[in-house]
Amino acid sequence: MSTAIIGAGVMGETLLSGLVRAGRRVDQLMVGEKRAERARELEERYGVAVVSNREAAAKADTVALVVKPQDMGDVLEEIAPDLRAGQLVVSLAAGITTTFIESRVPEGVAVVRVMPNTPALVDEGMAAIAPGSHCDESHLAEVESLMSSTGKVLRIPEKQMDAVTAISGSGPAYIFFVVESMIEAGVHLGLPRTTATELVVQTLVGSAAMLRETGDHPVVLREQVTSPGGTTASALRELEIHKVRAAFLAAMEAARNRSRELAEGS
Repeated sequence: MSTAIIGAGVMGETLLSGLVRAGRRVDQLMVGEKRAERARELEERYGVAVVSNREAAAKADTVALVVKPQDMGDVLEEIAPDLRAGQLVVSLAAGITTTFIESRVPEGVAVVRVMPNTPALVDEGMAAIAPGSHCDESHLAEVESLMSSTGKVLRIPEKQMDAVTAISGSGPAYIFFVVESMIEAGVHLGLPRTTATELVVQTLVGSAAMLRETGDHPVVLREQVTSPGGTTASALRELEIHKVRAAFLAAMEAARNRSRELAEGS
């Protein structure tokens, strides 16, 4: 199975490098990229063929579209004449529905929608995948194989994709925002910035490992840290007073709603 990646930005290169590290043969991979300098860079770094978008679409069995949502219509218009029934098109563009893509490609082209996230850059990504109307098990298995090269993969119904976008797609930004705030608090409390950064980052890494490895509910783990009348209890009380929990819910609802708007606008 040959795979073409159209769109060689950060996420496109992340997928490419993950596939190479996972053992995909470079002669079965190709990249669609128009910028000559970027093409040479990818060819030298990975040994893959960098071709035009149309050539990539014509030659590959699987075509991964890693482009901006606002560019998806133009890219589909460009490559549609070269697509054929039996091919698999994988979209990694936020807010673009399988219906939008299926209406612009030949009949019989299978479409799978993917919502990745940026921890894929360090092989700790979380990708949700949803099938279009012409997908079968082999198509989903192929997309799972593609995306598992950069992290975990979860199958979901497409109707849940806007919620997934709000939770895991945008989620790294929320975590970074919390980390940034904790570091600033450390500086405010008198710690050097480098010390505060190391304390916060390792606390985050360790806490995430506990969640994954113990399998305990976060409430259980939180209560293990929270002694009655102690420092943690005092801090958590302030978070509740300032409605941090409600703010997170409102923020993720806003992200979900924006994802819906993007889908409608597409």
